[in-house]
Amino acid sequence: MTESKIVLIDRHPGRSAQTIGMARVLGTDPDLIHEPSVGVVGTKGDSQCYLGVVEKVDAIHAALKSRIGKGEGQLKLRLVQPEYTIATSDGIRNGTREMRYSLIGREVTNDALCEHLEASGLAGTIAVVACDKPPVGTLAALLEHDQPGIIMSDGTIRPGKDPATGEALDIVSAYQVAGHPDPELRHRIACNACPGIGSCGGMFTYNTMQTFIGVVGMQPLHMVAAPSDDPRRTKDFPAELVGHLARMIETGLRPRDIVVRDSLRNAVIVSMAIGGSTNVVLHVPEIARAAGYADFWKDVMTPEEFNHLSQHVVPVLTNARPYGKYSMVDIDRVGGIQVIVRELLDAGLLNGDVMTCTGETLAAQVARLAPPRADGEVIHSVEKPYKPTGGLRMLGGNLSPDFSAILKLAGVEGGLEDNVFRGRARVFEGERGLLEALDKAPDSFRNHDMIIVRYEGPSGAPGMPEMLDPTSRITTLCRERGIVVALMTDARFSGGSVGLVIGHVGPEAALGGPIAFIEDGDEIVADLNANTLDCTALKDPATLARRKAAWEKAVAANGGIHPNCGIADTRLLHRARHMAVPAVRGGGLHPGRDVWVRAPRAAARSGFVPSNHHRPGARKAF
Repeated sequence: MTESKIVLIDRHPGRSAQTIGMARVLGTDPDLIHEPSVGVVGTKGDSQCYLGVVEKVDAIHAALKSRIGKGEGQLKLRLVQPEYTIATSDGIRNGTREMRYSLIGREVTNDALCEHLEASGLAGTIAVVACDKPPVGTLAALLEHDQPGIIMSDGTIRPGKDPATGEALDIVSAYQVAGHPDPELRHRIACNACPGIGSCGGMFTYNTMQTFIGVVGMQPLHMVAAPSDDPRRTKDFPAELVGHLARMIETGLRPRDIVVRDSLRNAVIVSMAIGGSTNVVLHVPEIARAAGYADFWKDVMTPEEFNHLSQHVVPVLTNARPYGKYSMVDIDRVGGIQVIVRELLDAGLLNGDVMTCTGETLAAQVARLAPPRADGEVIHSVEKPYKPTGGLRMLGGNLSPDFSAILKLAGVEGGLEDNVFRGRARVFEGERGLLEALDKAPDSFRNHDMIIVRYEGPSGAPGMPEMLDPTSRITTLCRERGIVVALMTDARFSGGSVGLVIGHVGPEAALGGPIAFIEDGDEIVADLNANTLDCTALKDPATLARRKAAWEKAVAANGGIHPNCGIADTRLLHRARHMAVPAVRGGGLHPGRDVWVRAPRAAARSGFVPSNHHRPGARKAF
């Protein structure tokens, strides 16, 4: 050990003792203990989504360790042991009260990683992520820490197969047979829907957000779609990731240089083009906040822009579950999400000049990967898309004054006559009541019912659970009976939900939003031409005033909280009840946004001119 190191250690023997011990345990040089530290983080949980994470973390940790040292070309850094956050299984918990912890898990991941990144002073981080909330919490923490960092998806699960029919299966298949009268069928599908390891395989929230993270620049594009058990994830990708991280450290490239206004816009556009999950509009405000933008819907993209892009500019390119046929494994088979990005770049719909974690611009990364052209079956071209308009639509109107309500248009299977749905309200004061009705009285649902599920928002539930269980049963009911039953809620949906389902209605019922004043039998109109969601009865000021007064009386008699709200019986749920921000701002647990927002490292750009803007009739993203 050099004299200077000895002096440094002698001055701080208490602080040095454990770092010396850790260096010996990890097999690294004790002389590097006072250098900046690097490490790997991952997520553990109680489902198969997370079963493959440790293997990848260990492989990346080994690759990182092989580059640590004092020799020529090595990284002169202190290596720390891998750290893990915990997470809830969305697939197992849907339809239960435990599902309240799902979105909160994003916040827990953010908190835990902020503590690790900041307290350990990590100068470089590689994160392996699974399921759909931990990746967003991880990205937010990396952005807040703003030191070189990179993300790798753990990977998607492979589809199952029905042994009786040969039909491809996934977890949504199992939820959709929940109401089937044949117990043998229900058991067979449950036993075969989720073989192996990995996160949900369709274009549900997990793969929507992994695609988002890749396009926004924080994950190499070719690492998104490969399945969890693909040997590349332990043999090839670890060394690539370490190489990218080393260059980020060397050049000073940081997350807030990558996640900027135009890269966020790119990622939203691609989310539309893949018919992605409605959860993307819940997660992108949180990602933007962590990147330094106070309000995504003002600083990056307005709801009106979002709808214009989805209605008139961005088509759906993927024939993917839950609205189509194929899985993410199939998308990987035909070239990966880089094929989709290439299609959109060539059409002038993305800004290819934004930086990515590989040290290349988005366009340069795609050019190096040299993906094939769209195959026309799994991935379609912009000229001949799978669906002509984007997969997502935001709604305003008198039921959504926050302009927060979101509809996955790509998943709608009927009910829009001239782009308008008119239905009768059937109100449920929470998800449990709806599930009981679907179990015990499925025949009570009629054509053009609009189911209202309220008091399940960020504060009301608390925790804003997703509703894959009831939406899957409603989808099956509608298909079997040839009817249309819609659903709207102040909660949210799984990316696997299909049908005419509208979530994130805000303000939520617990805060006195108009959804709280709907009564059974009210006419509900969803107008996709005007992008509005209205209750006809509430257009009458006298009716609105009378119902609001009755609601306020119930709240006052119950100590300031409506009696239909869920019980906040843990500290974490209590925190969500009193600290959650509205869905339009991400549903996170951080009131007082000005306190939590720091300036972006890279200045927000004023926009860019698409490369084909001069062509007659060309699509325009901006």
